[in-house]
Amino acid sequence: MDIQLKKSGIGVKEKKSKNHLLYSIKQNLFAYAMLIPTFVCMMCIHFIPMLQGIYMSLLDLNQLTMTKFLNAPFIGLKNYYEILFDEKSLIRRGFWFALRNTAIYTVVVTFATFALGIILAMLVNREFKGRGIVRTALLMPWVVPSYVVGMTWGFLWRQDSGLINIILCDILHILPEKPYWLVGPNQIWAIIIPTIWRGLPLSMILMLAGLQSISPDYYEAADIDGANGWQKFWHITLPLLKPILAINVMFSLISNIYSFNIVSMMFGNGAGIPGEWGDLLMTYIQRNTFQMWRFGPGAAALMIVMFFVLGIVALWYTLFKDDLVVK
Repeated sequence: MDIQLKKSGIGVKEKKSKNHLLYSIKQNLFAYAMLIPTFVCMMCIHFIPMLQGIYMSLLDLNQLTMTKFLNAPFIGLKNYYEILFDEKSLIRRGFWFALRNTAIYTVVVTFATFALGIILAMLVNREFKGRGIVRTALLMPWVVPSYVVGMTWGFLWRQDSGLINIILCDILHILPEKPYWLVGPNQIWAIIIPTIWRGLPLSMILMLAGLQSISPDYYEAADIDGANGWQKFWHITLPLLKPILAINVMFSLISNIYSFNIVSMMFGNGAGIPGEWGDLLMTYIQRNTFQMWRFGPGAAALMIVMFFVLGIVALWYTLFKDDLVVK
């Protein structure tokens, strides 16, 4: 008897749950209908090209087989093996150089834009004469297109006629001789510094918005308790900026991993041939795909980068998920 009552009770709960679900769907039917165009656009713009790219990475797709496109010979994971493990492959050597450069570039630029951004945000958050003009001036690098940034800094880095070497060597006499910035190991700094210069305003404005949302009451209470400036920053400012910091880090990581324009214009000739210390993953993939007509390996390299970025996003969400919840 008790078993039958329990079963009937479970059945009633399941029926109520189903009825509630149907009622919820009916109540929100208009909202679901409005989401259909967005879903279709997402499928067309993101998911279908992504699936096509994965399939292309499994094909022997090059200049000879391009007319067949998706009907090119299927070779499985050969393109991935050539990029990651084949020691005889030239494309493998270039890929690992580009991966190393992108890792250094991403870490340095992300950390520098965050650190300098929060310093500038704290400075311009204070009351002083001409604050509006200073804020506007600091935002100017962000307005400049990245193509223009790459081209302009390419002229600035020139050995003999570049303004940077003229200042460092001829005016300030910091360096004994004019270095080559666009050749050799200095290339990595020649692309890192312009990227920091351009990305700094966005980081600053995000941090400034976060600072202005913090109530002054926290700092007044800290002053009463005798806290110094560093203690207030470490225990009040930084913890309350965590949601902004999380978004800032994510934007910076993705933007820097997929960075292309600055290197492309700085070295000229499309993506150019920046060399061992100047090539990033995107310039490397663009050159091997569209200049050398190796679409299969290019698609495979891009898929490797995509899955790597998805892993970074998953790690980022794990680290910051509690800070992203509205409390």
